[in-house]
Amino acid sequence: MMVLGGIGFTTPWLLLALAALPILWLLLRAVPPAPVKRRFPGVALLLGLKDDETVSDRTPWWLLLLRMLAVAAIIIGLAGPVMNPETEQADGNGPLLFVLDGSWAGATRWPQQQEAIEAQLTRASRLGRTVGFLTLTQPEPPVFQSADAWRNRLAGIKPAPWQPSPAMLDSAREALGDAGNFDTLWFSDTLEYEGRDDLLDALQQRGSVEAYQTALNVMAIRPATYEDGAVQLRIVRATAGPERSVTIQAQGRDPAGNGRILTTANATFEEGATEGQTAIVLPSELRARITRFDIVGQRSAGASTLSDDGLRRREVALISARENREGLELLSPLHYIEQALAPTADLINGALGDVLPANPDVIVLADVATLSEAEAAPLTEWIEGGGMLVRFAGPRIAASDISRIDEDPLMPVRLRAGGRSVGGAMSWGEPKALSPFTNGSPFFGLIIPDDVTVSAQVVAQPDPTLAERVIASLSDGTPLVTRKTVGQGQIVLFHVTATAEWSTLPLSGLFVEMLERLAVSSSAASATTAALEGTTWIPRRLMDGFGTLVDAGKLAGVDGPQLVEAPTGPAVPPGLYTSGDRTLARNVLTAETELGLAEWPSDVPVRGFSVAPEQPVAGWFLSLSILLLLADVVVSLSLSGRLLSRSNTAGIAIGALLMITPPADAQTAEEEFALAATAELVLGHVITGDAEVDEIALAGLTGLSDTLFFRTSVEPSNPLSVNLETDELAFFPILYWPVTPAQPTPSSEAYAKLNTYLRSGGMILFDTRDANTASFGASSPNGRKLQELAAPLDIPALEPIPSDHVITRTFYLLQDFPGRHAGRDVWVEAADPNAKQIEGMPFRDLNDGVTPVVIGGNDWAAAWAVNSGGGPMLPVGRGYSGERQREIAYRFGINLVMHVLTGNYKSDQVHVPALLDRLGQ
Repeated sequence: MMVLGGIGFTTPWLLLALAALPILWLLLRAVPPAPVKRRFPGVALLLGLKDDETVSDRTPWWLLLLRMLAVAAIIIGLAGPVMNPETEQADGNGPLLFVLDGSWAGATRWPQQQEAIEAQLTRASRLGRTVGFLTLTQPEPPVFQSADAWRNRLAGIKPAPWQPSPAMLDSAREALGDAGNFDTLWFSDTLEYEGRDDLLDALQQRGSVEAYQTALNVMAIRPATYEDGAVQLRIVRATAGPERSVTIQAQGRDPAGNGRILTTANATFEEGATEGQTAIVLPSELRARITRFDIVGQRSAGASTLSDDGLRRREVALISARENREGLELLSPLHYIEQALAPTADLINGALGDVLPANPDVIVLADVATLSEAEAAPLTEWIEGGGMLVRFAGPRIAASDISRIDEDPLMPVRLRAGGRSVGGAMSWGEPKALSPFTNGSPFFGLIIPDDVTVSAQVVAQPDPTLAERVIASLSDGTPLVTRKTVGQGQIVLFHVTATAEWSTLPLSGLFVEMLERLAVSSSAASATTAALEGTTWIPRRLMDGFGTLVDAGKLAGVDGPQLVEAPTGPAVPPGLYTSGDRTLARNVLTAETELGLAEWPSDVPVRGFSVAPEQPVAGWFLSLSILLLLADVVVSLSLSGRLLSRSNTAGIAIGALLMITPPADAQTAEEEFALAATAELVLGHVITGDAEVDEIALAGLTGLSDTLFFRTSVEPSNPLSVNLETDELAFFPILYWPVTPAQPTPSSEAYAKLNTYLRSGGMILFDTRDANTASFGASSPNGRKLQELAAPLDIPALEPIPSDHVITRTFYLLQDFPGRHAGRDVWVEAADPNAKQIEGMPFRDLNDGVTPVVIGGNDWAAAWAVNSGGGPMLPVGRGYSGERQREIAYRFGINLVMHVLTGNYKSDQVHVPALLDRLGQ
């Protein structure tokens, strides 16, 4: 490509034709030749006369210039002019490989990177170069195809939530295989990583390499920790720089379950520092609601950190049968439990009746034998709701009759009377050691110290369910810890005391680890290889490169040690993992992660992403040449005197008259309305005269039509506004009629059309839009206006929608019909009082046609309404619950339209098996 004055030319040899323009100038000046002047006396008789048509004896110079410019524009246009030409890659003619880091570090500026890639694809297409892509975070052998083919797939390339690992770079080098020689454009995500230099050397052996890298700094956040009563947040950046303040948002769920920003904090990078820190002090209840922390202004997985049980300190209530005795703390039933839980849990002390209203996560009963009915009933209800009751044995339980004959509801197993003593002065044998934990136990993988022994315990009675409830046992097979599930919660019994009287277990670190495995406490320090040995963690929610959480689907579980040791990648993607009742977050960064800036050798040119795309301008030059030639024609006619001759004037006048006169077959407004309403199925709304209400009604039907198009086989056209006085109603299967107090009452002719419409199978959805302020009837201005409007209509008896009405199942199974408001009942035509439910059917036989009217006040159009961009026009509720309400409103609209179009066919018995299956009956 040749560049002249900032404009490139793809076929510059055509510009040689510009050298012929002086020759063309001379030819045009010489043809026709100038006339020879001779004096003739008779010419004097012609003086004062003027010809109708005149011809110049020589072409004017400015007309010649106009023609020269037209020819020059043609030559330049055919030479392929291009604005913003790329000269660096102009000489290449072989394959071109695009190498993308494709990591989370480039996610924030991913749109700019895509634009730069698209600009390079345009240049490669112009040069006819084949193109291949190699993404280092997901390396696959590059396939060289045309640039246009790759442009169509460019949107499908997304950043991964991890960085290229050495193994991935080895796979990338192997993927190059025998691809031959090619040039490389490397789009870097700014960060340095191991193995990049070796891959660069391999690419330079194949051809030239050019790097594209943004100058903006990459920032990320390390996992949040709970230290010194505050949440500690640490941020890092790739390069040192001036002092900078960064805002961090803590996101979570409010009491209604809606996602929102719970608090914000500012962290500061000092000048020349690559790390910053801040602390957030929050109440335990609010801290437990936090799900993630995000750096404001950064959209990447590295700029987000997920919270898990390590941040959430559980509330544990401790209750014992006796109070501490002064000076004998080591004999307190709760002493060792308090020492084990205090660093990682919020402890609550008090009577059972006092702690239950606080709704703790766990309640620990240390040697509490019996509970009164007033205590047992609410405790059982709390367990069924998801609480965990942990009980420890002791002399009181051993001496009581609790769970002897019949299993106590608050005990996991039946117990033998008296307990068991081994290794004492009055017993035979040595103290018993613990048996290795089995695979199904939550303690599986924990290392049992040799000094942990048991000298006394309460013994479980043999039962058919005993084996499945034992989660720890002694070396002789005697149960040590048993557990059973009650509702959403569980009951756990340690068959030894919580003190060192019966065993050395409370004196060992194993005691703390067992409580952590039971999710009694939560500690970030517990996420170690040793603590997670033998556990399997199931991915629940995974993070993509942009930091968005998505459902993990049915991915295989990850071994505990691998989850904390292995680098993030396809095998261990960042996200939330669960094992039993515990949740662990695997974030992109670890507590030790450092970020480094990628540096390039001097022989690799580095450019930014702000590359102006090439813009061919050949069309502009050719269009200019056409305009100049048209101007030449007009000027030539004018100079010859034929531009405004009588014949031309008449032709121009006739043409103008034809353009002004409308065609004889022009359609009337009524015909255009009819064509628009009948070309496809169309929904309509009644014009109320209130501009805002009518706009929302039209936007609501637009949203409902779009939803029908995407979810069903019904493909409506754009909805129409209906004037009851002038428009035909038979075109519309359903009319939405929003009621306003000031709208005019229709004329008698309009009511006649409305009654005909209702009798012929049409439906009107009356919406008073006041369910948030009024009950059904005349208690509101809209309700009174509805009564006035509906009085002349032929409306049958009405009733609230029964649970077996066909509207509840025409497409979706529904029992609620909210709009923007989730209000009162919706009324439809009353069913035949003699309709009976046939045995085996989940509904009555209501094959009686379509209800002509549906009346409610939930403002459905406002919930359906969409703006010009397709997004919701008006808010519905708050957060997730509001969007769920909007979804149910859409489903109600779909069911209405399906009911109008298909009648009551869903009442036929042929649908009974499918409906029973969906109803779960």
